[in-house]
Amino acid sequence: MYIIDISSLKKEGEFGSKEWGEACAAAAVKILKAADLPADFEWAFTERYTHPPDRLMKGGRTQCGYYIMVRNGEITGGDGEPEEALAIRGFHIRARWAALCNQSGAFYGAEGKLKRGDGEVVMREVIERYLGREDPYGEVQPSERYFPETVRGPLMAGSEKGNGLHNIAASMQISSPEFADFPVTEMLVPIFDEMSEEQKKSFIKLLGIDI
Repeated sequence: MYIIDISSLKKEGEFGSKEWGEACAAAAVKILKAADLPADFEWAFTERYTHPPDRLMKGGRTQCGYYIMVRNGEITGGDGEPEEALAIRGFHIRARWAALCNQSGAFYGAEGKLKRGDGEVVMREVIERYLGREDPYGEVQPSERYFPETVRGPLMAGSEKGNGLHNIAASMQISSPEFADFPVTEMLVPIFDEMSEEQKKSFIKLLGIDI
């Protein structure tokens, strides 16, 4: 029996939305609180998405993403990328919203994760050739990623059977309309090579790339 019953979850919002991020953070906090972490253990997770659609930034929101923080015996989480979380050694990610959005709604275990990664590598390489320059949508990462088994184990538990934080997040994600007509892989990664010229230009714009 896993801490989060994935069958009880409902759709919360689009990838990167405040509602979805807060639900992801709440699930992670619940999992880690049940994990009986060492009292002196510190770790944080932040995932910030740059160049999101304007609709996700309504209500004066300034950052698109969510965080988890373990510090001083407390486990918290919520919307945004707070500096206090970034200051703690952990797993901190920054990426363009469109580079992750669609495939984040796919369900998978270890094999599917590799397939997703392979698809993302191909997508990047094809876009690089199309634009004639390297790494056109990469983001500078806040720090070296640290994901010890102390938190990896609880957060990834059951991932081969449809549970684990990624699949929990995917189960709460509503599809974003921008991707409705794009060709995608089994793991929902956009296939740039198979897009029409109009779709390619649209996706490049979604990625926040200046041509």
